[in-house]
Amino acid sequence: MDISIVVPLLNEAESLPELTEWIHRVMNTHQFDYEIIFVDDGSTDNSWQIIENLQQKFLSVKGIRFRRNYGKSAALNTGFEVAKGDVVITMDADLQDSPDEIPDLYKMIKEDGYDLVSGWKKVRYDSKIAKNIPSKFFNWTTRKFSKIQLHDFNCGLKAYKNEVVKSIEVYGEMHRYIPVIAKWAGFSNIGEKIVHHQKRKFGVTKFGWDRFINGYLDLLSIMFVSKFSKKPMHFFGLWGTVAFLIGFIITIWLSVEKLVKLANHVEHYRQVTDQPLFYLALLAMIFGLMLFLAGFLAELISRNSPERNKYIIREKTSNL
Repeated sequence: MDISIVVPLLNEAESLPELTEWIHRVMNTHQFDYEIIFVDDGSTDNSWQIIENLQQKFLSVKGIRFRRNYGKSAALNTGFEVAKGDVVITMDADLQDSPDEIPDLYKMIKEDGYDLVSGWKKVRYDSKIAKNIPSKFFNWTTRKFSKIQLHDFNCGLKAYKNEVVKSIEVYGEMHRYIPVIAKWAGFSNIGEKIVHHQKRKFGVTKFGWDRFINGYLDLLSIMFVSKFSKKPMHFFGLWGTVAFLIGFIITIWLSVEKLVKLANHVEHYRQVTDQPLFYLALLAMIFGLMLFLAGFLAELISRNSPERNKYIIREKTSNL
């Protein structure tokens, strides 16, 4: 199979028929062997009924329905698991991503050799204050942290080698950082393509202001997990040892100072326990010990919880 198109959605019933017709038209024009995988992330409208109807009309349509809303990352991860195409395309269901971009994205993966190609909505039709300006700042920060030179990390329109989506895991709210996750997994040939952004035709956006706060927390999380998930003791143990040694050295210094004063028969001097520095040293030693123990426990537990990416699927279309 040439292409798998993974489309996560939440309450997008009005957009689905037009989007499917559009994708079908583009795929037929370029004679691609393809599948469309709709992942219904707990919609409360009739999105699932629309998907079932589309599956009867188009054999390429497949659907997965979550019992409740788990988030975009969960939907993408589940879609990646079942995708069979040599190239996997992700796009949003709201008609703001254009299926006409798919052939060029496919070519960049198959012919130009990219592992991953991310869309760049250079001209956007969203609110400047609510989305455009915060998005630019967010992307600038992510570039500085990750050293990946992309302008739009959060663009839903992306293309991947099948090997990439089978090698990475997307959970929590990490869908914004799939290029970062892919890079840390060893897929460093990451490209970018300017894509056409369309005004929303139906419904309303599903993302609020909290996504920017969560976005930065997720960025810190993914950078930490990428570097230390396999070796948490290298982080906690290092800083725990540093803190403990600082406290220990200060304690030794205070003790030696007292002994020197006693040897020199100094009559008036402060006891070690009367000095604020002693309590700072004690705090540093306790803090260092706690960090060291946290690293040790993290090594034992590890981050690979078997339940982290377990989602309850309510039903699937008959061809899945």
